[in-house]
Order: sequence, then C-alpha cells, then structure tokens
Amino acid sequence: MSTPVHDSLDGPYDGPLGSAPDDPLARERAHLSASRSALRAMREDVEALDISDVTANWVNAQILERQIGERIKALADLSDTPLFFGRLDYLHAPGAERAEGAEGERFYIGRRHVHDADGDPMVIDWRAPVSQPFYRASKKDPMDVALRRRFGYTGGDLTAYEDEHLSDPAEAATTSKLLQQEIERPRVGPMRDIVATIQPEQDEIVRSGLSGSVCVQGGPGTGKTAVGLHRVAYLLYAHRERLARTGTLVIGPNRSFLHYIEQVLPALGELAVRQATVDDLVARVEVRGTDDAAAAVVKGDARMAQVLRRALYSHVTLPTEPVVVVRGSRRWRVPAYELEDIVRELLDRDIRYGAARDALPQRIAHAVLVQMERSGEAPDDRVQDAVARNSAVKAAVKAVWPAVDPAKLVLRLLTDADFLAAHAEGVLTEDEQKTILWAKQVRSVKSARWSAADAVLIDEAADLVERTHSLGHVVLDEAQDLSPMQYRAVGRRCSTGSATVLGDLAQGTTPWATRSWREALAHLGKPEAAIEELTAGFRVPTDVIAYASRLLPHIAPGLTPVASVRENPGFFALRPVEDVADVVAACAELLRNEGSTGLIAADARVPALAEALAAAGVPYLAPGEETTRDTRLTLVPASLAKGLEYDYVVLDEPRAVVDGEPDERTGLRRLYVALTRAVSGLIVTHTAPLPEQLG
Repeated sequence: MSTPVHDSLDGPYDGPLGSAPDDPLARERAHLSASRSALRAMREDVEALDISDVTANWVNAQILERQIGERIKALADLSDTPLFFGRLDYLHAPGAERAEGAEGERFYIGRRHVHDADGDPMVIDWRAPVSQPFYRASKKDPMDVALRRRFGYTGGDLTAYEDEHLSDPAEAATTSKLLQQEIERPRVGPMRDIVATIQPEQDEIVRSGLSGSVCVQGGPGTGKTAVGLHRVAYLLYAHRERLARTGTLVIGPNRSFLHYIEQVLPALGELAVRQATVDDLVARVEVRGTDDAAAAVVKGDARMAQVLRRALYSHVTLPTEPVVVVRGSRRWRVPAYELEDIVRELLDRDIRYGAARDALPQRIAHAVLVQMERSGEAPDDRVQDAVARNSAVKAAVKAVWPAVDPAKLVLRLLTDADFLAAHAEGVLTEDEQKTILWAKQVRSVKSARWSAADAVLIDEAADLVERTHSLGHVVLDEAQDLSPMQYRAVGRRCSTGSATVLGDLAQGTTPWATRSWREALAHLGKPEAAIEELTAGFRVPTDVIAYASRLLPHIAPGLTPVASVRENPGFFALRPVEDVADVVAACAELLRNEGSTGLIAADARVPALAEALAAAGVPYLAPGEETTRDTRLTLVPASLAKGLEYDYVVLDEPRAVVDGEPDERTGLRRLYVALTRAVSGLIVTHTAPLPEQLG
C-alpha cells in the first residue's frame, strides 16, 4: 500500500542541498530548489550564446536566432507548476539488474529534462524510456522499481509526498491519495495537463508508435483529450527530427475548445504544434450561409465524393482532331487516334486531374520528338519543352483537358439541376438532389452564400485537382461529430502520416454523427487503426456519471458506461426552481466553493440568464475566455459545452436542452454532454418535468 501522505507543517525549505538529513520533505524541497537553479542556468547558457560569427549569411542567422528563441521558451520555469512530480528508486543499476551488490539509481520524473553543470540529470523527462515504470509499474510487475514516490504541491511549492514500496510483498496495493487529490484539485483557467496522473492504460496509448494510427473511444472524464495531447508531446520527443520535417496538427471542434486546451502542450515544453478546426482546414471560400439538417446530411455523405469526381472528369473529352506542330519549315502531325491513346492512358493511371493535365503537353511533345528522331534529327529536352509550349499543343490541351476551378465546379453542381442529375445518377436519389440544389441562381463564386458543408465539398474537389499536403501526425478530437466528407478532409491531411482519433459515440450531437468507429476510420483512410476504449472515469464524480449514464441505453446502446474511480462521490442535486433568479442563486451557492463554475443552458435560454446574472451583479465569462480568481463563472450555451470542464456546474432546464435539437436522440446526446461537465459537483435546476429517459 502507499505510505500515508507526509505533509509539511512549516514554510518552504530554503536550506542547502543535503541539509536536514532527518527530514525527507526538506531534502526533496532542496532537490526542487537545486533543480530550478539548474534549469535557470540551462536557460542562461542559451541566452548567452553568441552567434555573430557562426553563421554564413543573414538567412542562416535568422533561422538560428529563431531556434534559439524557441529553446529559451522551452526552458522557461513555470513557477506555479511542479518541475517534477515523482521519483523512482530502482533496485539495480541499469544493465546490472542481477549483479551482486549492484546499487540502484534514483530518478526524479518531471515535465522536462534538467541537468546540472556536469551534465548529470536532476530531472528526467516523463517521455524518456526510464520514466515509463512511473506509470506502469505495479505490485504484480514492479519493473525493477523498489520505491515510487509521488509529490503533492500547492502552487509551485512541494508540500507532501507519498511512497509505494513495489518490491515489498507485505505491502498491499491501494489507491494513491495524492493521485486522487491531483485529479480532484480545483481548476481555474485553461485545461491543465495530466502528466502527473497518467494511468497505465492511458500510457500505452500515449507511447504507441508513430507509424500506427489509433482511435480512442472514451466516455466523459476518461481523459481522452489529455491522452491525445500527451501523445503529441511524446511523439515529438521520440521522433522530433521526422515530425519537424512533416509537421503535426491538433484539430478541435471549435475555437473555444482550442483556446481551452492550448496551454497543455507548452506546459510540456512543446511550442510548435499547430491547432485548427475542420472549418479552418477547408477555408477556401468565405462561409456566410447555413444548410438545413437534411441538406447538410446529404452534402456530408461520402457519396458526394463520387459525384464530384464524375463532374470533374466530365470535362475531359477524347480528341477528334490531330495536332499539327510547325517548327521552322517542318510540320509534325500527331493523329487523333494517338492523342486518344495518350488521354486514355492518363485517365487509366488515376492520377490527380491537375497532374494529368500538366503531363498531357509533355506526352504530346514526346510523340513529336519520336517522329523527329525517326526522321534523323537529334532533339533534346529543350526541344521537347519548346514543343510542349507550342500554341497548337496548348490549344489541344485546353480543348481536351481544360483547367477546372474547384469552387466553380461545386457551384455548378449546386445550381444546375441537369448537371447535377447527370453526375449523381445512380448515386443520389432525385429527392436528395433536390435537397442540395440552391433555390436561387448565383452569379459568381464570390457572391455565393457558401455553407460549411459546401466548403468541405470544394476542398474535396480541390484535392481531386491537386494533392493536399500531408502531415506527419494529426490528432482529431471530438471526432464523433464529423460527417464522412469531413473525415475525408482530415484524412487528406495525414494521408502519408498517422492519426490519433478521439471521441465518444454517445456524445455525437450532429444529424450525421458517427455510428461506428470502423466506418469513420474507413472514411479517414485509416481502416487499419487500432481502437482502444477508456472506461475508467477520473474527472466526473460517481453520482454525476451514474445519473448521466441513465441516458446511454437511449443514445448509444451497447456502449460501456464509464465507471468513476473517484473515491469522492461528489456533490449532486436535482432542484426544482420557480424562475431564473433561483438559477442565479444556485450559481452563487457554488461560487462559494474554490474553483470554476459553469452555467450550462439551452442556447435559446442564454440571453435571459445573461440578463439575470447582470441584474444580480454576478460577473461571468463566455466559453473560451479564461477564468480568473475574481471571475470564475462561465455562461455556456449547450451547443458549445462539449470538451469543456468546470469544478462545479449548474445545468439549467434539461428539457429545453433536449428540445433545442432537431430530434430527440440528438437532444438527449446534447443533454448527456451537459450533464458530464462537472468535476466536483452538479446542480440540475428545472421548472419543466425532467426527460423521462432520466427516470
């Protein structure tokens, strides 16, 4: 079992390293102080670098200066964040596990590597192989660890420690008190990392290889988002050079969510990971319009990819006339049948439309060069390039394989009923075609009121014309809400790389929400990805998740309910109220506790609640705005609650949350999301009867 938590009864220890031999906590504080000094010295060493005489030119100097700047940022000491959070004492020295009398080593596990002036490690990066037993060692498999020590902090001050003697058979395993305290610690501000609390099943996902893709199904509070972000940090540590060349990307559902998670990677020393929404990725046109649910479902269907492909390649026509190239006094004739063979060969190769169009003039020029060689000439590559630029060749290419603008192609499909019918025949029904056709004609791409689904179609068409750049690794969070066409858009960004897909089928709140991960992964282009399920809940209290799980049989039958591992059941109350003043009073009640509070309500009720909060003099924030010590209440529309978490939550009028969606199943899923945002306590306020699915 873990030894009792040892707390400090006095202030931070400032004595020299090695003093207070009978006070283990003081010795650990001394090591923390020395480690911070060593980190400061590492940063100062980088700041003192003189690069004036080591670069060949101005460009190299700028690149090196930027790299040094990034290194300085990475070496920043976050004063209110623990530099190390654990310690491992090994039984034997590495490479001498069975040697008689071999002395084991001691390693402090933290957020980044820190070494002293002699280069000896004072803190080991949590991603290093030697740190892995901190997360995976157990009584059954101690992994040569004699002692695992966890540290407790208040701000940046080390205040407690707790030991597990993994090699002692007489000591029974038990739950770590410090681990529980860290999980339940009140949170103010953006999402924090879970590096100190990663569990064995999470660690396996975090450290899985770069070459393979993985899909993580995880209910509320299972840490799937944090696992995905820590996986990025681990991959950047283990494959830094490769990912520096190919790039990484984190994709979230909206800007509020990205703002919420953006501090996690910098806290782990990673500063170069781009973040975006799917809408950002496909932003080739300005989105000013919206679709009704029926049109959005059809536009998001994977069958639209086939319609687009047909429409694009309908522009290719087989040649009926020869090409005659005049050079000097000679005329070279490429007959129509030979041109047809060239075009058919390019079509059969199934390369991008634009790449084939670029290759066509060179193929025609090559046919001319063959004739020149037969007549005794000796043309070289310059002659072939000149023939490819000949006006007759250009005219033939324009007629046979014209350039196509992706946005204009999609615009024609959505406004020309005959054009759509010709290329959707056998793919979309007549009713589906009518559903996506625009009622009004549009003069140009710029004047069109494009929807988000239209932008995805344009991105698909653009990829048919020219290949989309692929990154080394992509993390896709809240993936259950994506349409098949959106999955294809993301898949194009990692076609030669790998992906980490994160989501919860029970939290799908779009009409096109994912039905199965295998189907989604096929659309993503990663059908071979491993699917892992996280079912241990670390965030949501037992009473809250048990209540929310009543909805699972109605929204995701067959899905394993989350089992909370929290010893503290949390605070949970169902509270009938008279009006919005009672809702404001519930918020004021929860704000008397330490930490953040979220007021979640159906989107239509947010204005009235905002007015009531203002009248009562209760300051509040919008989602994405960072909470402070003085303003800890966030007013959250239910449509934006996904992925966010608060210490305490007031959920206003569940019936209104359900009724605010197009259908009951989607509404119940939205309610499930809203019910599971609390870390320590939840009050459900209602005037209308609760949905019957909640019992």
